[in-house]
Parts: sequence; C-alpha cells; structure tokens
Amino acid sequence: MPLDAFLLAFGAAWIHAASNVFLGRRGEPEAAMAVMLIVGVAGYAPFAALTWRVHEAAIPYIAASACLELGYFGFLAAGYRVSSVSLVYPVARGSAPVLVLAGGALFLARGASGWQIAGVATVTVGILLVRGVGIALAADARGFLLALVTGVFIAGYTLVDKQGLRHAGPVPYIELVLAGPAIIYTLFVARLRGTASLRQELSAKVGAVGLLLFGTYVIVLLALRLAPAASVSAVRESSVVIASGIAALVAKERVGARRFAGAVLVAAGIALVAFSG
Repeated sequence: MPLDAFLLAFGAAWIHAASNVFLGRRGEPEAAMAVMLIVGVAGYAPFAALTWRVHEAAIPYIAASACLELGYFGFLAAGYRVSSVSLVYPVARGSAPVLVLAGGALFLARGASGWQIAGVATVTVGILLVRGVGIALAADARGFLLALVTGVFIAGYTLVDKQGLRHAGPVPYIELVLAGPAIIYTLFVARLRGTASLRQELSAKVGAVGLLLFGTYVIVLLALRLAPAASVSAVRESSVVIASGIAALVAKERVGARRFAGAVLVAAGIALVAFSG
C-alpha cells in the first residue's frame, strides 16, 4: 500500500473517530447531527456540481441508500444519547463489515474464505468484550442494541452504494444520497426535540465538524484511487480503536482495558475480512 494512500486513509480514520467522539459528547446529539448534515451537504454542493456525473440507472440506488442513511443517522445519534461512544462506535462499525459479508453471501452469491470467517469470529469476540458478557447498565444495553441496528444500516448502504457508484461519480452520488436525509432528519429533530435544540447546536464548531466529517468521504475516495479497496478499508476502520482511545483520553469516558481490547479485536477482525476479500 503506497504511503500517500495509507496517510489519506489513516487521516480519514482519525477525522471520523474524533468527529464521532465530538458528536457523542454533545448535549443534543440528534440536533448536532442534523446541523452537521445540513452544513456538510451545503458545503460540498459546489464540488458535486463541478464533478457531476449521474446516470438514470443510479436513481434507484440513490433512493435506497438515502433511506438507509436516514436510519443510520437516527439510530447512531440515539445511541449516543443513551450510551457512550466507546460502546456504540465499535459495535456499530464492527458489526457492519460482518453483515456486509453475510449480505454478499446471501444476496450476491459471494462465498466467504477461511480468513474472512476468522475475521468474523474475531469481530464477534471483540464486540462481546466491548459490550461485556455480564449484567450491564440498562443504558449500555439500549446503546448496544441501537449500535447493532446502526450496523445493519451501515451494511445496507454499503452494499447498495457498491452497486450504485457504477452509475455515478462518487461526490455527486454521495451529495444526492445525503441531501434528502439531511432535510428530513432535521425536520424530524425539530419536531421531536424542538427548534431550540437545533439553535443550541447551531455553532461554527459543529458546522466545521460537519464539513470535516463529510470530507472523510472525499479523502477515502482519493485513497481508493491510489490503493486497493481492501487495504484502504482496513486502515480506515482503525477508527474503531482511535475512537475508543480519544473517548478515554480526551472525553474522559471510562473505557477500561476490557473494552479497549475489544475495540482492538474488532479492528483486527475487520482487517482480516478486508484483506482476504
């Protein structure tokens, strides 16, 4: 893997992890998510227009991905409201590639290698360590379930986007996918949490993080032009470990050795699945 591709993917991992820790620590995570989405979509609209390439065949995929992204945003923010980033983020990101592998086998007739099966087992053990196998707080139980559902939506839009990107340029495709969910989710949050929550989270800091988070899509696309998808994916998902570390050191969450070790195993399992694909 070329050094420049590694640095791009690793940089995207840090940005995504830090952005999610930031989101998880907000007083109104749903409202913060809404503001970040609106700012991100608006900020990258000119770039999407300049690189416009969208064929009619992409429309069904865009519509399906938009619905899945909307569910992803809703359940992720809800998970951060009731539980910690060090639990929700590794479970959501770790379960997704496992579900993608399973979905590919069930719906696209793709087989799984021995190394991929080993990766699934490693991710499973890691998730169990992150969650804990004993009696946990009710908030952690709710957060765990919300994270698993989030992982289902991540897996869903990953499988859809893999096909949809054959018919559109990456940046305009993502712009069209996220524009609708950004508006719908913001309206939903305004009704559920009140417009005061949106005003509370409407700040330059939240907007800047929204632009950075949206920018991770672009950074990963640049990395994919320089290196194989499996390599980029494995480096990108090191964000699972990074988020746990940031949550412990900066956000002062009680991560603990067991949960951090679980995050490391989740990242290792993802790497096995990615590199053996």
